[in-house]
Amino acid sequence: QVHLVESGGGLVQPGGSLRLSCAASGFAFSWYPMRWYRQAPGKERELVAGITSAGDSTNYADSVKGRFTISRDNAKNTVYLQMNSLKAEDTAMYYCNVLRVVDYWGQGTQVTVSS
Repeated sequence: QVHLVESGGGLVQPGGSLRLSCAASGFAFSWYPMRWYRQAPGKERELVAGITSAGDSTNYADSVKGRFTISRDNAKNTVYLQMNSLKAEDTAMYYCNVLRVVDYWGQGTQVTVSS
């Protein structure tokens, strides 16, 4: 059974940093690309970043390029999202995702950027 557990969210001031983690289980993690999405209140869920199964290629939403970095540790079955220079508009629930026949999601971790 696929299981994704996000952690690392919280309240941070504008310009601050957070590192999100997503621990995966129930599938061959190293075989699958992974993605981070976010959803702000009243808005649609949007793709933030993706990484290939080997971690050798990444992609980012234009809104986070140069500020966020996605990475993975296949030995630990974990994918990360390092978020720097956070802005108020980054406030959202952040979700880890894997497409394995169907989409699987974690429960999300809340990121709030506010002074």
